[in-house]
Amino acid sequence: MQYVCDAPPYTWFRFETESEAMVESKAMSHAVDKYFRQARDIAAKSYKPPQSGLYIEQNIGLKSHIQKSMPLFIALKNRDGKSLVTAMLPPGGKEDKAFRPIIVGDNNSDPYAGYADAIKALGAHFGMTLDPARCFPYRRA
Repeated sequence: MQYVCDAPPYTWFRFETESEAMVESKAMSHAVDKYFRQARDIAAKSYKPPQSGLYIEQNIGLKSHIQKSMPLFIALKNRDGKSLVTAMLPPGGKEDKAFRPIIVGDNNSDPYAGYADAIKALGAHFGMTLDPARCFPYRRA
């Protein structure tokens, strides 16, 4: 996991591997690992190897391309390392009106009830507004 930003008393971390996504999915009782794998596969398919033509060099830059191209998968953790909120933000954390950020709590619950300030801090870190109407997909009318 990679440190993203603080939202006292919590901290946001980016998970970057399938195993980290699986741990997050199990801890939070949701399917973020499925979406992580899908995003990684789409990013990998869009990779263009270097033009050198050397077989040994064909995957140089693949990992970097995947990290830059796929959405950011981020977890809010408490001091004990317990996952509290999971977020999926646009690639590079840059605002993209065509991309719908998703932010959910345990078992796809509404994370804004208990962690609105932490979510606001994450949005401020990336320079975007992460309002519940746009980011929480399970809102009930």
